[in-house]
Amino acid sequence: MSLYPPQPWALTADARVSIWRVPPSELPALPEGASPLLVAGRASVFTAWIDYTPPGQLAYHELLAAVSIKARRVSCSITEIWVDSEASLAGGRELWAIPKDLATLDFTGGRTFQATAATADDWIATAAFKPRPALPLRVPTTFEVVQERDGLLRTPVGAKIRPRPASADWSFNPDGPLGYLAGRRPVTSLELPKSELRFGA
Repeated sequence: MSLYPPQPWALTADARVSIWRVPPSELPALPEGASPLLVAGRASVFTAWIDYTPPGQLAYHELLAAVSIKARRVSCSITEIWVDSEASLAGGRELWAIPKDLATLDFTGGRTFQATAATADDWIATAAFKPRPALPLRVPTTFEVVQERDGLLRTPVGAKIRPRPASADWSFNPDGPLGYLAGRRPVTSLELPKSELRFGA
């Protein structure tokens, strides 16, 4: 019996996302054949804490970083990602070539959302998000996740999200895998409560 469900995965998530502007020379490696999408000479990096919950098919925590890339449709490549679920790790790697690793991810709810991520060797990142006043809007969207497997493997993702603005305070281990973001400030941050995702074909 497989550890994980067949694709597509139907997931429910509460997400906290920040967007960063990074010089292309400081980006992590992208799949061969993929190029970052540059605006005013800088790339967009998305970092997200995601709490996957029932009634979705899997329940687990996640921290990821993804880079927007040039493509015919909205696309990104996930460069770093950690989960606390063996099923998610196995499925992400085997189905979509997403480089998931295991970590300890602690989330604390309430008006201020706080999160930490660490491996057995060292800490990775911490963050605190606070919502800002706004009316959340339900927005359908689609995009592709592009990873490297015998060329470029493109995975479609459909989402129904309710974005609302937030303030975010991040800290990154400067010697860790997200160290290229240490000392930077995000250009914007969002909360995406009760998001509905369809991941895969």
